[in-house]
Amino acid sequence: MLTVTEAAGAIADAMPMFDTASVNLDRANGRILRQVVTAERDQPPFDRVTMDGIAISFDAFEDGRRAFRIQRTQHAGDAVTTLDDPSNCIEIMTGGVLPVGTDCIIAVERLRVSDGITTIEADYQPERQQYIHPQGSDYREGDGILAGNTVITPMEIAIIASCGLDRVSVSRQPVIRVISTGNELVAPGKPVESHQVRLSNGPALAAMLTSGGFEDVAHEHIVDDPVVLTSRLSALLTESNVLVLSGGVSMGKADFVPEVLAGLGVKVVFHKVSQRPGKPMWFGMGPNGQAVFALPGNPVSSLICCRQYVLPALLQASGQQTARDQYAELAEDVNFAPQLTCFLPIRLSSVRDGRAIATPVPTNTSGDFASLHGTDGYVELPKETCHFPEGTIVRLHRWTAG
Repeated sequence: MLTVTEAAGAIADAMPMFDTASVNLDRANGRILRQVVTAERDQPPFDRVTMDGIAISFDAFEDGRRAFRIQRTQHAGDAVTTLDDPSNCIEIMTGGVLPVGTDCIIAVERLRVSDGITTIEADYQPERQQYIHPQGSDYREGDGILAGNTVITPMEIAIIASCGLDRVSVSRQPVIRVISTGNELVAPGKPVESHQVRLSNGPALAAMLTSGGFEDVAHEHIVDDPVVLTSRLSALLTESNVLVLSGGVSMGKADFVPEVLAGLGVKVVFHKVSQRPGKPMWFGMGPNGQAVFALPGNPVSSLICCRQYVLPALLQASGQQTARDQYAELAEDVNFAPQLTCFLPIRLSSVRDGRAIATPVPTNTSGDFASLHGTDGYVELPKETCHFPEGTIVRLHRWTAG
């Protein structure tokens, strides 16, 4: 069996890059940027006033002047004006262009106005260049502001818009199909017999993928029948970039998925990973570069394998930079005997010194998905160790990747 690290590396080596697409800026949030965004002009594009008040010549103040006649008022968006006389001032609004001949802004709170004359508080001492955001101090025209391979958030939207772009190149959304396998499964809303179970993995996996920023995700249920599986998986391979299956990958007589996939030309990259839960994890590549993930059918195993392998692989194929590792401190002793990597669900808290504390939330079995309610993710306990004392620093995987 591959180790957890080896399995992730095998997937990374096999995954192709998704194509790019051009989208309107209002559709770009959450997508992966696939171009360099350069500055259209200096930012700010002029010496920008950052406080309501008056613009004066600081030399006049240093020469002892405290009262200034208001020459005119300039609002944000008005064309730049010029101070005609250093004994004058220009009433200015936040966001306005610094008037020519001025180099100091006095905030309105420090002023008294009477009969068109503005007087500065007697004990107030301003500084030259105060409340002025200098032209080009954020960046210069032509500078590369955003590199590719970054997630577009509202902050990046602001930057892209400031660079004058109404469209941007992003990673194309892959077509992802989630398949639940099993004769025992019954969808919510339909009558269920005592020997059957509700279909829950598929909707949960689809939700995890859409939460990761992938939009073209659909789910369907296929029974454990080699003929039916072959027919439907063949069609789904034709229309999809990614297949994510749940169930049918263990060693039982009804676990037909690996055999059916092989018959459809999907080449196995690996089957089984030395971990718990999720040991039967299967990954392969289709004849036309389709990525196929076959996850165990137990709900906890399925969700952890999706978060541990599927989401990172899709984000990599979209061009996203590798996320930085995160760590937390165990809140209590943990013992884990098998020589397997343990993925242990946890709830996070923090203490005043900034440490992240992970409280274990053991599941009854890998089918106990109800125990995952309220958890924040899981920690990774290396297989080389069996005893993890309280305070041990362990790698953290939040449910939301990226």
